[in-house]
Amino acid sequence: MLDANMKQQLGAYLENLRNPISLLVAVDGSPKSNELEALAREIAELNDKISVSTTEDKINGRAPVMAIAKEENEPRVFFAGIPLGHEFTSLVLALLQAGSHPSKEDQTLQDQAKALTKPLNFEVYVSLSCHNCPDVVQSINLMAALNPNITATMIDGGVFKEEVTTKDIMAVPALYLNGEPLANGKQTLADIINLVDDDADEKAAAALKDKDPFDVLVVGGGPAGASAAIYAARKGIRTGIVADRFGGQVSDTVGIENFISVPYTEGPKLVAHLEEHVKEYDVDLMKAQKAVAVRKTDSGLTEVELSNGAVVSGKSVILATGARWREMNVPGEQEYRNKGVAYCPHCDGPLFKGKKVAVIGGGNSGIEAAIDLAGIVEHVTVLEFSDTLRADAVLVKKAQSLPNVNIIKQAMTTEVLGDGQRVVGLKYKDRATDETHVVDLAGIFVQIGLVPNTEFLKDTITLTERGEVVIDDHGQTSVPGIFAAGDCTNVPYKQIIISMGAGATAALGAFDHLIRN
Repeated sequence: MLDANMKQQLGAYLENLRNPISLLVAVDGSPKSNELEALAREIAELNDKISVSTTEDKINGRAPVMAIAKEENEPRVFFAGIPLGHEFTSLVLALLQAGSHPSKEDQTLQDQAKALTKPLNFEVYVSLSCHNCPDVVQSINLMAALNPNITATMIDGGVFKEEVTTKDIMAVPALYLNGEPLANGKQTLADIINLVDDDADEKAAAALKDKDPFDVLVVGGGPAGASAAIYAARKGIRTGIVADRFGGQVSDTVGIENFISVPYTEGPKLVAHLEEHVKEYDVDLMKAQKAVAVRKTDSGLTEVELSNGAVVSGKSVILATGARWREMNVPGEQEYRNKGVAYCPHCDGPLFKGKKVAVIGGGNSGIEAAIDLAGIVEHVTVLEFSDTLRADAVLVKKAQSLPNVNIIKQAMTTEVLGDGQRVVGLKYKDRATDETHVVDLAGIFVQIGLVPNTEFLKDTITLTERGEVVIDDHGQTSVPGIFAAGDCTNVPYKQIIISMGAGATAALGAFDHLIRN
């Protein structure tokens, strides 16, 4: 199952095992079971510290399943399905952690995970094409490796279709705790710990309360925020980042082909490189911290209040809070969110295999989504509000060439239809004729642009009508000492490379402000 290159790379990683580990595979004679057993045996052949055994008994009611454990210990990490595709990295890390190789995760978070005393049985439903799923899988696997009260199971929805249908799972990753739904969508280790640790906010606030003011405090950890922090730190001034989610939207991006000098990369990989680069400098990186207010003090400092009640401050502040997917704001959208209404075609597309879906939006993201989905689903209907498509001509040509893609222009979505459990269709109005139409379908993928994450700033600095932070050519906002960069601002084009440049500009502007004041 593993090609020669993968075997060579995996073998090199497995040299880091510090103790023997065992793989137990629950088999049932199915083709997937045979694949999983073959994978386990190929892994064991790469290192003599790994042993393999099989059982015809189900593990936690499932087969095929691979259980991973330190030899002679009860397993706490399980893969139900074949952990390849995006989940291969999750498998490699689980092997290393069972072999006592230390994690690179923040030590404070690891200590929090170790201190949890409640029994926690995590299960996460994934699709192997989902680029957000590995973050959740790897987080719960690490928690299970660290704490004997915790177990973690990855469940491939493509293998265990009956479970997915029974639980009405229509968006991944879908995280369950002790048999009950806990969260949907991308979750970091900090996010999950915050969900299960009753004292998480109090602990986080306590860890931040005594920090001295930063020279430059960056709010946001996307490309703009990372770039700003690096440029500021290189000036030798005290720099900090508070970020709700390091990486921002880039974490949700699959293929990136317009990042100059890098012909192709993927969002999670770029985010990992950004974080590594930031950590090369003396930057205080405070993750899983959401800003809820910004205010100037009488002393001239700018305070940033966080959702956990903590307050951090800076002599200058750079706002790089980014943006999020725009919603349709029509009846039924929120009711059927994750029940047919989705925002990530790469993550959730496989759950609609052989079904009819719609894509809302005719820009690049919408037409790219339609092209990707066309290879999975029965039919794609693209609804574009305008009378023209905004996507690049090469994408439009490709979509129009596909026999199972239908593009409707001047279509205004008016309602999401459901049966109480899941989406069954949508209504739209033809803007040219005012006629109302109904489209029967199982899924709706919303791709209609971005909304800046600036609601908490409306009483602090000048915003445009669309909520974008107004900046000058130095990144300065309407308030002296507060700068901004990236997709949260009124720059005309929202691109990774532009955000990085804007972050650098804001950092240099902040440094100039500090010198002059």
